[in-house]
Amino acid sequence: MREGGAGGGSRSGPVQDADQPVEFWPTSAIRAALQGGDIATWKRIAAALKRDPFGRTARQVEEVLEGTRPYGISKALWEVLERARTHLEANERAEVARHVRLLIDRSGLAEQEFASRIGVTAEELIAYLDGSTSPSAALMIRMRRLSDRFVKVKSTRSADSN
Repeated sequence: MREGGAGGGSRSGPVQDADQPVEFWPTSAIRAALQGGDIATWKRIAAALKRDPFGRTARQVEEVLEGTRPYGISKALWEVLERARTHLEANERAEVARHVRLLIDRSGLAEQEFASRIGVTAEELIAYLDGSTSPSAALMIRMRRLSDRFVKVKSTRSADSN
């Protein structure tokens, strides 16, 4: 560590080497950057939050901002963090939806039959497929097992017919 601004300026407070990724900064450097950094430094922190909205830097920013009044850079970084998390969660739900679709297609079952065999309503399955909700981990395992079972049945039938 050296003394100076978070981006390498002359403000007092602990900061990291300007070349070091924000993800490796200690919380004290994040705090110094938020209290007296410049726009370039804040952009680096915002970029780190977008890259990993549940990661170490996000937790450090939460810790530093906890209990502060939401204005200025504090408010802006809270908004960046909230938007990044919302975006990531939507992408994860979409990825789960694609995986559920793959399991249904692989099984060869119609959606209603697949839903019935995993113990959910057709409406619940549709919600999983459109990404509005995500199934539990246990239900994902049940879906995979059902899909695996029907893949085996199909491969056994095709082997028997040859």
